[in-house]
Amino acid sequence: MLLHRLSQCSRVTLRTWNSHTVTRAASQGKNARACPGMPARRHWSNVPFLTVPLARAHGKSFAHRSELRQAKRVVVKLGSAVVTRGDECGLALGRLASIVEQVAMLQNQGREMMIVTSGAVAFGKQRLRHEILLSQSVRQALHSGQNSLKDMSLPVLEARACAAAGQSGLMALYEAMFTQYSTCTAQILVTNLDFHDEQKRRNLNSTLHELLRMNIVPIINTNDAVVPPPEPNSDLQGVNVISIKDNDSLAARLAVEMRADLLIALSDVEGLYDSPPGSDDAKLLDTFYPGDQQSITYGTKSRVGIGGMEAKVKAALWALQGGTSVVIANGTHPKVTGHVITDIVEGKKVGTFFSEVKPAGPTVEQQTEMARTAGRTLASLDPDQRSEIICAFADLLTEKREDILAANKKDMEQAVNAGRLSPPMLKRLSLSSAKLNSLAIGLRQIAVSSQDSVGRVLRRTRVANNLELEQITVPIGVLLVIFESRPDCLPQVSALAIASGNALLLKGGKEAAHTNRILHEIAQEALSIHGVKDAIQLVSTREEVEDLCRLEKMIDLIIPRGSSQLVRDIQRAAKGIPVLGHSEGICHVYVDAEASIDKVMKIVRDSKCDYPAACNAMETLLVHRDVLRTPLFDQIIDMLRTERVKIHAGPRFASYLTFSPSEVKSLRTEYGDLECCIEVVDSLQEAIDHIHKYGSSHTDVIVTDNEETAEQFLQQVDSACVFWNASSRFADGYRFGLGAEVGISTARIHARGPVGLEGLLTTKWVLRGEGHTAADFSEQGSMKFLHENLPVPLPLRNTN
Repeated sequence: MLLHRLSQCSRVTLRTWNSHTVTRAASQGKNARACPGMPARRHWSNVPFLTVPLARAHGKSFAHRSELRQAKRVVVKLGSAVVTRGDECGLALGRLASIVEQVAMLQNQGREMMIVTSGAVAFGKQRLRHEILLSQSVRQALHSGQNSLKDMSLPVLEARACAAAGQSGLMALYEAMFTQYSTCTAQILVTNLDFHDEQKRRNLNSTLHELLRMNIVPIINTNDAVVPPPEPNSDLQGVNVISIKDNDSLAARLAVEMRADLLIALSDVEGLYDSPPGSDDAKLLDTFYPGDQQSITYGTKSRVGIGGMEAKVKAALWALQGGTSVVIANGTHPKVTGHVITDIVEGKKVGTFFSEVKPAGPTVEQQTEMARTAGRTLASLDPDQRSEIICAFADLLTEKREDILAANKKDMEQAVNAGRLSPPMLKRLSLSSAKLNSLAIGLRQIAVSSQDSVGRVLRRTRVANNLELEQITVPIGVLLVIFESRPDCLPQVSALAIASGNALLLKGGKEAAHTNRILHEIAQEALSIHGVKDAIQLVSTREEVEDLCRLEKMIDLIIPRGSSQLVRDIQRAAKGIPVLGHSEGICHVYVDAEASIDKVMKIVRDSKCDYPAACNAMETLLVHRDVLRTPLFDQIIDMLRTERVKIHAGPRFASYLTFSPSEVKSLRTEYGDLECCIEVVDSLQEAIDHIHKYGSSHTDVIVTDNEETAEQFLQQVDSACVFWNASSRFADGYRFGLGAEVGISTARIHARGPVGLEGLLTTKWVLRGEGHTAADFSEQGSMKFLHENLPVPLPLRNTN
């Protein structure tokens, strides 16, 4: 079976001692067999030096990661540490299979893929070891005992011999793996001489272009069987592994020679660090610019090869200068190996991206550091100073109203012309004088409530004599708030961050870019009063939301404000950062059998029609069975029709009707528009069970005049907000008197419901002693625990 697979694909070998080898092989059919169905080959020497039209004008590398999606021709360099096993004797087959799958997938998407690979020495070493063991005397092996076989002395295996023995097996393995994806491969062996000899260089270039034209993946390797021997100190456990530097420089030279759009260099490190990986202050560089070379301190080299990161960087910069973009990433990590190549091509933040274009402003990592530093200063300000900043912010919203509305008008016009936003999203995007006034009032409420926020004592305990413990409120740290189409969110969240002493990173939708920009400028103007302008940062770079969610060492909490899809996407992407929010707002209003007509009509209308796009709008109306076929029910239906609400019938409700509205596709639907579902229940308990099964634990309402029924509903419904005879639209931080909210949380830890100032605080423990030690409280110690509760000082309130 293996021989059958191998016969389907070609192998082209360039031998450095004869510059005409490739030409003869192509013209005579020797050592170069085409895949079945491929057109006849033409004479390589007759092919012009550059024959394949490229997808883009070559000459400049990509400036931003997001542009990597446009890469047409890609070189993947597999370092020795990626291809070989940990014992350097044999190949890491699982890892290699994953890489092959990704390369084949990209090839099948229409890209032109090339692989520069190591591994021949390791494969040959494994093979030669096996042959040597088999050649041992059986009698000697039996005499030594089974446990002694591992300790048999083996001769030192010369690296070039290992390469000669391993090349054919390595290529056979690649061919067998790629055949599973209907992808043909061809092997090319080169040395440095092939690039210095003009004729060989032309032959190599022509061969590669012809292979790419025929949709074949070239697999290139240095001809380690004939290269000069490595330095003596490169001996690793008895085997000289050919320098990884050879393949680094080969990949870079090949990428530039072939005008590749992207070179992906995979090794056993996450990317380029500013200091040796593992050191205390080492930081992984997301992007590296040629001018930053002096700021890098290189560490030790890889476990295999003798090149190390310095060789990779030099090769990467050489390729970058030649117009090829470069990413250095980890190809050995078990959690990312299965998608590292495709992630890079998709523009995700993986490894270190080399770019010649340095952004004018700070990177998002630098913005986060700036925000954290200024945020600590903000937290140390007096409460009056933080209140002063917020009041100034509120005043500026009023003073610069015309500028804000002009910017918002520009966003609205662009959104309407683009036609990409739904009516509810357009409504969220729009600002008005009334909205700005409401925002200013809310900010002033926050200014008052922030007086006793940071540093408030929650608990005091006398642990022992002269040993007192306090639990006090402190900021969470750096908040990342991601919001869509609602610029009014920016001043609300900013004020809450200021009040709670938190640093803030804001990422708004591009549809509100002009409005967000001016609101952020106003926020920083207010912060400048006390020298903490950088505490709030607006991310305006090309950072993808998923990339921001990976900054787990820099961001302490993510708060999404937007569609349920946005929240779900962020919850999936944020592996190491807590997310505060709700993915859906499926709110219910239950009309009990003992509900009054006036209350029902007012509450249902307001819950659904006041602001249908809000997360606290009613999506499902539950009606007690006894209410059907009564004047009350007829009035509800008439009112909803008058308000142009589209009605979807639940399964039970539909069964009562001869001609029913469209039956609901799912009882777990957030419409976000003038639509709702109506369903019938037989009892209060059935209503509660329905809410628990189909709701999102956001806000649920009962309308009834029976107090006992209402209390049972309030106690048993497990949602963040549960109301009796009140609209679901009251689930809002401003209406709760919180001044504003960063969002509504349906989580069960930390904060739940509308999250205002208190939800952005955590606590720390402060212990004051006089030389106390734990040994003082042992059996032989002189002290005893008291654990007395002490009175907590009352918070100071601003009476102005």
